[in-house]
Amino acid sequence: MPDFDIMKAQLLAFAEEDPGFVPLLSNASALIWESMEGLNWAGFYVVTGGRLVLGPFQGKTACIHIEKGKGVCGTAWASDETQLVPDVHKFPGHIACDSASNSEIVVPLHSGGEVCAVLDIDSPLFDRFSAEDRAGLEAFARALEEAIVWKF
Repeated sequence: MPDFDIMKAQLLAFAEEDPGFVPLLSNASALIWESMEGLNWAGFYVVTGGRLVLGPFQGKTACIHIEKGKGVCGTAWASDETQLVPDVHKFPGHIACDSASNSEIVVPLHSGGEVCAVLDIDSPLFDRFSAEDRAGLEAFARALEEAIVWKF
């Protein structure tokens, strides 16, 4: 089990040096990648031009654009709720960027009260993400929201 408190402390240390969204999302995805076992993708999609656009990540190449309400990421954006999916093959409309993915968790990020990005984490393991992972990643996302500067 990752130590989400240490991950948040590391994230906030990076934010002190540069709170810009590119360096902070880049280091956030690396922190997740290095701290959590059994992953094949960890990164962000940013709301741009009315759709989710691929942002900083760790893992294999990924889908570039995701429409609102489509797949797990688009559903998290549309519902503004974390999506914890133990088996992506049973999720209606799942978008398979990597056919090796079997479970997924997606956490919305906010700016000005609106969803502005999502944190997306995939695993080749079924039922990889626990309620404790959900709580830790949501707390990590809230710390990220408070620290980040979303200027392009």
